[in-house]
Amino acid sequence: MSVQVYILIQTEVGKASGVAKAVSAIAGVTLAEGVTGPYDVIMRAESPSMEELGRAILAKVQVVPGITRTLTCPVTSY
Repeated sequence: MSVQVYILIQTEVGKASGVAKAVSAIAGVTLAEGVTGPYDVIMRAESPSMEELGRAILAKVQVVPGITRTLTCPVTSY
């Protein structure tokens, strides 16, 4: 079973579009869109495991220029 997460991203002023484009290019990211509200970009990612998610996706998201804060929300199934 794969791990899926939504990551809510706050960016520097005027950087949302560039951040959305940059994170959408990361392997494992299935969606990245600009939004309004307290966060500027929402992205969805999928990985085979939580360890792989951290190593292959989250580590790359954290170094994208223009990001000031992230909140990771794992998807749960009922």
